[in-house]
Amino acid sequence: MTPADLFDVAIVGSGFAGSLTALALRRLGRSVCLIERGSHPRFAIGESSSPLANLLLEELSDRYGLDRIRPLSAWGSWRRAQPSVACGLKRGFTFYGHRLGEPFGADPDRRDQLLVAASPCDEVADTHWYRADFDAFLAGEAEREGAVHLDRTTIERIEPGDGGARVDILRGGVRRSIRARLVVDASGPSGVLPRSLGVPVEVFPGYPATEALYAHFTGVPRLASFETGGAPPYPVDDAAVHHVFEGGWIWVLRFSNGITSAGVAAKAGLARELRFEDGAPAWDRLLSWLPSVAEQFAGAHATMPFVHRPRLAYRAARAAGPGWVLLPSAAAFVDPLLSTGFPLALLGILRLARIVEESWDRPGFDPALEELGGRTLDEADAAARLTAALYASLGDFPAFALLTRLYFAAASWTEAARRLGKPERARSFLLFDDPVFGPALRRICGRAVDPDVNVRRAAAKSVRAAIESFDVVGLNDETRRNWYPVEAQDLFDNAHKLGATREEMEEMLERTGALVRP
Repeated sequence: MTPADLFDVAIVGSGFAGSLTALALRRLGRSVCLIERGSHPRFAIGESSSPLANLLLEELSDRYGLDRIRPLSAWGSWRRAQPSVACGLKRGFTFYGHRLGEPFGADPDRRDQLLVAASPCDEVADTHWYRADFDAFLAGEAEREGAVHLDRTTIERIEPGDGGARVDILRGGVRRSIRARLVVDASGPSGVLPRSLGVPVEVFPGYPATEALYAHFTGVPRLASFETGGAPPYPVDDAAVHHVFEGGWIWVLRFSNGITSAGVAAKAGLARELRFEDGAPAWDRLLSWLPSVAEQFAGAHATMPFVHRPRLAYRAARAAGPGWVLLPSAAAFVDPLLSTGFPLALLGILRLARIVEESWDRPGFDPALEELGGRTLDEADAAARLTAALYASLGDFPAFALLTRLYFAAASWTEAARRLGKPERARSFLLFDDPVFGPALRRICGRAVDPDVNVRRAAAKSVRAAIESFDVVGLNDETRRNWYPVEAQDLFDNAHKLGATREEMEEMLERTGALVRP
């Protein structure tokens, strides 16, 4: 084995997670090999960021000096710094509740809609990541930073051993072996390492079997007809748009290059009834049941064959071992309903980089990896519990809207705490290990999947009390009737919950550009 075959870290997969990990580890002085089965640019799913995801991207960029990456954490700076890398404007989360076979109801009291703003203006807004451009850009940045990038490469075997692992690869008809002290799996769904090491892939306890069908489209007009009852807190189409109905939901994400990502995630029974395996005909059958959505897609054209994922959710039984670790996207996946994939992935990258920074070549390195693997799966389990509760309420939109407050309360609390320099107040995703919020989350989600509809509705109604101590953005203000803007006054009024003063909150909002003055 030559020195060219020896690396500190081998990363499987050069998508956004693998490339960001490579960039951080190169800044720490580690030699890195990125092993990629395909080549860039390529289609990838998982496209919508969130305030927490963008905050974590900022933290990663600041900690490891990734000055060319940091502008990609907000719409305004992204468009100025990298206009050739397509993205979409995401001002918030838009949800509409539908009844199959009927036009959208447009209830005057907004009981069939939920708009949760994520930013006060376009400049600091979140984004949808057009992954063909985004992943290619990051892989190129990793190469510029000195990572060896082996694309069009097949991994034939991974064999862990003392002091590292041997990775046997096939590239261009030539077989070779490389050795690395650490192997990181960033390959995405049902990652390479679990298959290579014989790690079982499990199901989340109590989680429904789900499938997905999706594609990219052109010719999708903006959604205007659903805007009812006054001026919404943001243009409803500049968001992650969710059309919710009994048994499933549709997403619609718009990019700056004229492409629209759209697809459906559904329980297995509905997927079988629609015959998802048929691709485009199944999509057409679904739209025939949702006339208001069908109207928007009447002139749309798919730019690619539909992709059918017959098994959407998965969970590895282990996420780390001596000399190897799975990033969250390879360890587990639940559903794109709440855009949880990106923040989970970025949390995993930050934590792994910190372990390499602080424990490399020390006795605590492998135990720290094991601990990271356990936390990765614990947070995926928390996301699965909440998503299962939401799936159980897809046909009961008022209950569904109440349950989403658990996510928005935890996410906004975490973002505010970290931006205030108080990360100890939000140590885990969805606050799953918080001594107050965690038990409430588990209790409510457990009751929300009960077969008795009355128990489920009572669970949803108990959300208001559960989040009160963590609601810093006015989610419990019933006068807003399911429309939630970003208001600085909400943060000022609730600063004490985070142990902050109004002055500290105002300084934070000024610093982040989120304080919009008249």
